[in-house]
Parts: sequence; structure tokens; C-alpha cells
Amino acid sequence: MPVGVRRCIVVGVPAVHDAGHKNASRDLRRRVIGSLPRGSAFLGLWIVFYLLDANQGNVFVQFVKGLADTLAWWAQDIFTMDAEGLRVALHYGLPAAIYLLAGHLIAGRVRRL
Repeated sequence: MPVGVRRCIVVGVPAVHDAGHKNASRDLRRRVIGSLPRGSAFLGLWIVFYLLDANQGNVFVQFVKGLADTLAWWAQDIFTMDAEGLRVALHYGLPAAIYLLAGHLIAGRVRRL
């Protein structure tokens, strides 16, 4: 029997919580913790680029804007206001905050598995 795998006393089958399960749970948690904050970072970077009036013709700025638009498509036009900078900060900041919160909540739940 492989190291780390326990047998169920009743029927002799591998127990549910073996070493492989814990490793898979840890890997999933790391991916969730890593992916959602990265998306939030790109959203925050676009807010900074917009507020600092970054060169829209730059390839990297276009990449960040495209990624931010993809991540925040659902939050566009939630707030309607005249101040363009505040509107952009809210339209991209709200998804960034939600992605950060969701990442930490999901990671906490996965940790308990």
C-alpha cells in the first residue's frame, strides 16, 4: 500500500482523505489564490493607467485595457456619473474588489477540505 493512504477498517478500501486528496486540495487552493488576485491586479493597473493618462497607443497599455475589459464586462455602466475618472475607478474597482474577496473566501473553504 502506498505511503499516506489509509484503509477503511470496515471494508478495506482507501479512505477518502488520503495524501493525494490533500495535495490536490492544496494545489487547487494555490491556483485560486493566485488567479483571482492577478485579475484584480490587472484591473487596478488599468485604473492607474487611465487616471495617469497612459499612452493608449502603447501595446502593453492596450493589452492591460483589453484584459481589464474582459474581466470587468459585467460591471460596465453600473454607475452613471459625469466624472470620467471616478466612473472608471468604480467600474473596474468593483470587480477587482469582488475578485479579491471571492479568491480569499474560496481559498479558505478549500483549505478546510
